[in-house]
Amino acid sequence: MNVEVGQPAPPFTLATADGEVSLAAVVRGAERGVIVYFYPAAMTPGCTTEACDFRDSLNSLASAGYSVVGISPDQPAKLRTFAEKENLNFPLASDPDNAVAKAYGAFGEKKLYGRVSEGVIRSTFVIAPDGTVSHAYRNVRAAGHVARVRRDLGLG
Repeated sequence: MNVEVGQPAPPFTLATADGEVSLAAVVRGAERGVIVYFYPAAMTPGCTTEACDFRDSLNSLASAGYSVVGISPDQPAKLRTFAEKENLNFPLASDPDNAVAKAYGAFGEKKLYGRVSEGVIRSTFVIAPDGTVSHAYRNVRAAGHVARVRRDLGLG
C-alpha cells in the first residue's frame, strides 16, 4: 500500500531511545506539519548523510513550523548511539517489524548494486496539521534530498 498526497497519514506510536513518539502528538505540536522520513539503517553512510542534513536544517525547519521524525527498523539502543554520535536533535523511532514503513509504502522490493532485496525504501512524507499527507517522496537519494524537501516547502 502506498500513501498518496491528500490521504490521511497512517497513525503510529513507536519506541524511541527516550520513550516513545506518536504521530498524533507530533502533529499537534507542529504549526505547519511533520516531516516523517524512513531510512534503512542507523550509522550507515547514506543514512548518516540524510540524518545530518535534517539535523543541520532543523532550526530553519522548526522556525518555519515543521517537526522531524526519523524511522528505521533499528532498536532504540542503536538509535540512541546514532543520535549521540551524530548530535541528532530530533526523535528517531524504532519500527522493528516494519509495520509503519509498510503502512506508508516505504518497505518493499528494492535494487542495490544490481541485487534485488526487500527492505526499507528511503522515503519522506510531509504530514499537514490536519493529518493528511501534503508531500510524498519515495526511493530518494540521501544526498541532496533534504534540500529538495526544503525547496518544495518554500524554505529555499
